[in-house]
Amino acid sequence: MPASAAPDRAPLVLSDRINAMQESQTIAMAKKARALAAEGVDVISLSFGEPDFQTPQYIKDAAKKALDEGYTFYTPVPGYPELRQAICDKFRRDNQLDYLPENIVVSTGAKQALANAVLSLVNPGDEVLVFSPYWVSYEEMVRLAEGVSIPLTGTLENDYKVTAAQVEAAITPRTRLIMYSSPCNPTGAVFSRDELAALAAVVARHPHIHVLADEIYEYINFVGEHVSLAQFAEVKDQVITINGFSKGYAMTGWRVGYLAARREIAAACEKIQSQITSGTCSIAQRASIAALEGGRASADEMVAAYRRRRDLVLELVKDIPGFRTNVPSGAFYLFPDVSGVFGRTTATGETIATAADLALYLLNDAHVAAVDGAAFGAPDCLRFSTAAADNKLREAFERIRVSLAKLK
Repeated sequence: MPASAAPDRAPLVLSDRINAMQESQTIAMAKKARALAAEGVDVISLSFGEPDFQTPQYIKDAAKKALDEGYTFYTPVPGYPELRQAICDKFRRDNQLDYLPENIVVSTGAKQALANAVLSLVNPGDEVLVFSPYWVSYEEMVRLAEGVSIPLTGTLENDYKVTAAQVEAAITPRTRLIMYSSPCNPTGAVFSRDELAALAAVVARHPHIHVLADEIYEYINFVGEHVSLAQFAEVKDQVITINGFSKGYAMTGWRVGYLAARREIAAACEKIQSQITSGTCSIAQRASIAALEGGRASADEMVAAYRRRRDLVLELVKDIPGFRTNVPSGAFYLFPDVSGVFGRTTATGETIATAADLALYLLNDAHVAAVDGAAFGAPDCLRFSTAAADNKLREAFERIRVSLAKLK
């Protein structure tokens, strides 16, 4: 064999586990937008769920102080005791929930907290009821655990919210877990106290079922009251509440999330985390303590901006033919049904048959990045992030209006 020739290699065989998983579509669209921008195209990306605000200065200052004080060593797997206590204090203050530090596990982002819980509770073949539209990673986490996702779909007319009656009808002996978010990514829907009371009544009748309540957008709420399912005493031990610092405190890059659950579930999540990542970054944890101790003033300022942007975008899209949307009650997304555009053709003769087609067309023609709703369990929809400056939102939706007007 010539010295320059590469040796023969056996075919690479990846695990069935990884082959079954899909790449996050929000990340995939962000990659496409970045690639286009790298070519010099002026792309407005509304694809990523990230606040456009800087982390508040007092939180940054706490991180600097932590460095100066030598917090550079490994941390306890479930988080610093002071942070877990601060999280307990937060639950008591904001949610009227009593937890002990032993009920809290701090993770590298809320995504890891979700994955820890799914892997702790779901066996191969177990059914997981997933409220749809759902965040893109829910279904993939269930697949990783070799469970079976059972989507329950909320209608646009009901603000995309799944009803307690739907849940009751879907429960089988194989049902192990329910997953939902409120405020919801991608729809912005917020479950009311009455709606969660009805859900709690169903869950209480099935003590073998647990619920993953994703509350990462808790502070970005335009209706006033945030209700946690765990507030209903009859199901508190069945509920795992997920939260974190990325959205309410604009701390996406810090990667700190947490869960609250009965002691046995928290211990199981700690065990998994101990073998995968161990404890979360020491500096980020110290900053998170400061975030909680600093209250909600910075979050409330951001929410005022998000509310204004929501209202702006609703005004901008109301006259776009083929778009139908709910009025988001929280989070920072617009999730219109765009099926009214399907069947139309581009100037080059390509038919817009799906939301994925429309997302690609808008990226290439309008240079606006959105995410195909199929990734969220809603193939007739697109998700637009409204976490962008007002002028960017105006420009983006004007470009969309002009591009759609070109379709035949």
